[in-house]
Amino acid sequence: MPFEEELEELKRRKAKALQMGGPEKVKRQRDQGKLTARERIAHLLDPGTFFEVGMLSHSDMPGMEEKTPADSKIAGFGEIDGRTVAIVANDFTVLAATSSRVAGRKEGDVKLAAVRRGFPLVYLGEAGGARMPDIMGSKGLASIGGGGHDTFLQLMSRVRKTPMVTAIMGECYGMPTWMACLADFVVQVKGSAMGVSGPRVLELAISEKITDEELGGWKVHAEITGNADRVAENEEECFAVIREYLSYMPSHCDELPPMKPVPEGSGNQMDRILEILPEKRNRAYDMNKILRAIVDEGLFFPIKPLFAKSVITSLARVGGRVVGIVANQPMFNAGAMDTNGIDKVISFLVLCDSFNIPLLFFHDTPGFLVGKAAEHNRVGARVMNFMNALGQITVPKISVIVRKTYGMAFWNMAGSGCATDFLVAWPTAEMSFVDPEIAANVVFARKMQNTPELVAQKEEFVRRMIKDSAPYPVAGMHYIHDVIDPRETRDYIKRALEICQDRRTGGIGEHRLANWPTKF
Repeated sequence: MPFEEELEELKRRKAKALQMGGPEKVKRQRDQGKLTARERIAHLLDPGTFFEVGMLSHSDMPGMEEKTPADSKIAGFGEIDGRTVAIVANDFTVLAATSSRVAGRKEGDVKLAAVRRGFPLVYLGEAGGARMPDIMGSKGLASIGGGGHDTFLQLMSRVRKTPMVTAIMGECYGMPTWMACLADFVVQVKGSAMGVSGPRVLELAISEKITDEELGGWKVHAEITGNADRVAENEEECFAVIREYLSYMPSHCDELPPMKPVPEGSGNQMDRILEILPEKRNRAYDMNKILRAIVDEGLFFPIKPLFAKSVITSLARVGGRVVGIVANQPMFNAGAMDTNGIDKVISFLVLCDSFNIPLLFFHDTPGFLVGKAAEHNRVGARVMNFMNALGQITVPKISVIVRKTYGMAFWNMAGSGCATDFLVAWPTAEMSFVDPEIAANVVFARKMQNTPELVAQKEEFVRRMIKDSAPYPVAGMHYIHDVIDPRETRDYIKRALEICQDRRTGGIGEHRLANWPTKF
């Protein structure tokens, strides 16, 4: 056969690349209950769809060519549920998947191709930081920038054109952390860790002894930093979460999210929705139950559910259309957002505005959480950042006042004067500057004696304020569009979404928040 020697050499090199770091390191990976990079790609993508690029890449350091198959990064394109995606997976069996010049160039090429061609990008992370000695010295450091005047910026920044997902699947220090902080969605597997520098480096550099879990385990990033949007029990669940998330997203910013058939049973709970809402105005309840009754059956995908629990952010479907939901959660802080909650919502607004997802707001809040700690966390500045983000949104906004909505939080939840397409209230709604009982305490605070007459006056003041806070006066002045029967909420939203879609643009927004930082 012609060119038999050349073909054998090609076969040998590709076989070497497929062996990754070799049998021992592959076994070590599997013994830890982890898949290899190539196995992860195979489990996530539709079978037989992976189209690899850069298989024969290797380190440019003399003598390292045979030791760095694919230069520790497996990259290419494939399909998830029939849609093309770009994918990069760190191969921890090759020098702990540390970053190098060649690997960085490969990652950058795939990322830019995804943006240019309109594909989501999925980054499967498990890696150490920059590779030594490659990055040492002035020449080594500067060369990681990619060799051009803007090449490092292309890799390490983004304006949202296509969705980006990062999975934290093992030790993730350096590059995987940066990719997580750039991503629209981050899922972290339990037992993994994410940070700028790992425990070993910290101990040697600043004498700080800390475990991976303490430094950047799933509880740290799901509950404290908010950098993890969802947590997975294991790798299989991680892949399922990624697939589900992408099912709500368009492939790129110039198309609508995909429509889906409405599942059987959707809306069956609407006749019983008032059984969820307590008759006592100050009693807590789980807003998630109301939301799940309204949306299509089973199609509710919370974002950051373990972080800033007094506000819910979730993707969902109503009548087959993708929506983004922002809802106060009375089960925590009576629904009062703290500064973490504000950051959580802004990040979600950015996601929805960037990818043409209409927003639904559900009010039940006494206002923002204020006080000394809040002021030290710049609550005023964050509230106005929230309002500024809200003002830049060009996707439809529909706002439903379920129960209480007081003070500045009313406007931040897309109240009157906020270009809200449809603003409606339930008959149970209360709207005012502060809770009537708080107002009464302020008014009567300087009274010297707590006499029966004063108590009666205070109770009458509260009753009058509650009556004045009802939705009918504001509906009468056309500051809101309607007061609706709660049982009709799903049908109202479905019709409102149809009306809101701009026929001239096809529902494609202006994406004014596409370059707003996603990580606070």
